[in-house]
Amino acid sequence: MTDATRTIPRVLPMPDLRDSFPGPFPASPYADDIEQHAARWLGTFPLVTSPRARSALSNITGQGMARTFPTADLDDLLLCADLFLWLTAFDDAHGEATGARDPALLVRQISESVHLLAGHEEPPTGPSVFGAALHDLLARLRQRAAPTQYLRITAHLRDNLFGILWEAHHLARPDHVTLPDYRAMRPHTVFVRTLMATAELMLGYELTEQERSLASVRELETAVADLAGWINDLASYAKETAHEGPGQLGLPMLLMREHACDLEEAFRRASRMCEQRAAVAAARIAELTARQGPLADHARAAKSIASSYAWHIHHSRYQT
Repeated sequence: MTDATRTIPRVLPMPDLRDSFPGPFPASPYADDIEQHAARWLGTFPLVTSPRARSALSNITGQGMARTFPTADLDDLLLCADLFLWLTAFDDAHGEATGARDPALLVRQISESVHLLAGHEEPPTGPSVFGAALHDLLARLRQRAAPTQYLRITAHLRDNLFGILWEAHHLARPDHVTLPDYRAMRPHTVFVRTLMATAELMLGYELTEQERSLASVRELETAVADLAGWINDLASYAKETAHEGPGQLGLPMLLMREHACDLEEAFRRASRMCEQRAAVAAARIAELTARQGPLADHARAAKSIASSYAWHIHHSRYQT
């Protein structure tokens, strides 16, 4: 990382999403219940050792999940919250800089999770705390999800684990990553497609395979996935570049390299990209909501997921 990339202007351009996702965003009445449950679950499975980090993670998960699925039942919200607690804690503990320093260790840690996701009850050497927590999650997920839902969600979890490995592998040499490569992988490292896969379980609807393959559905999911990753990149840039590290891989850096521009111009370009994707998502949401049935349910779910990412970026977790 160069001194130039660490020199951050006082105010950087950020996307204006008010036309597409204006807020205020509805929230479940169970927000505090989810947050309290998250803290207890992290007590049972100490994935995060710092009390301060545990409190912050419980808070953003509880309050964020309440805005992601504001109409879902409490039991479903608790399961989904624990799933994303696990993913976020795994990424924090083992991904990014930690994985870049010791990729072989990250591979071993991921292999334990893949073993469990493949249906084996226990890793050959016994579970770590992350393995024990994932075992608990998968057992609860099997109880609540239909077989196809379970397979779809666990397939996305594997994608997330590969995304964490991919990011750690490239963090030391981000110049090897092209913008198309990054755009393809970013939804898996921000976990948004996994979140969209849980929506049918959380909200009690099911798309047919024909509905799932509609161009309007694919366009909606791609737009929301892009938006989630890119606004996260912009919101977390200052925090992630505040300290020396093995490198920084994100949309602003890639745009600076591709367009030979400074950081402020890269943020301006990224903000326009976010606004364009938000407009596409909003248009597809309006189109699909008018059709009623599961397609309308899916469109409303995508809207609340996009809104939750817009809410997330203002949380203290992303501050320096």
